[in-house]
Amino acid sequence: MSAPVPHDGIVVRNARLAVKNELEKKRLLNQPIARFDPKSGKVYMEHADGTKTLVGETVKKGGYGKQAD
Repeated sequence: MSAPVPHDGIVVRNARLAVKNELEKKRLLNQPIARFDPKSGKVYMEHADGTKTLVGETVKKGGYGKQAD
């Protein structure tokens, strides 16, 4: 007999808790945390001392199904 499938709310709650715990662990170990700024489309690493290092930017592409220039 198979196990019942958990409700979506339970899965989402557990996923958020896992991310929260991982970020807290990185802060305690003074490891950098990757962040994404959706407004600017930039990805950067946030270090324990508060400095930010630019890692990359999103690629601007055309609409869905169109080829990029």
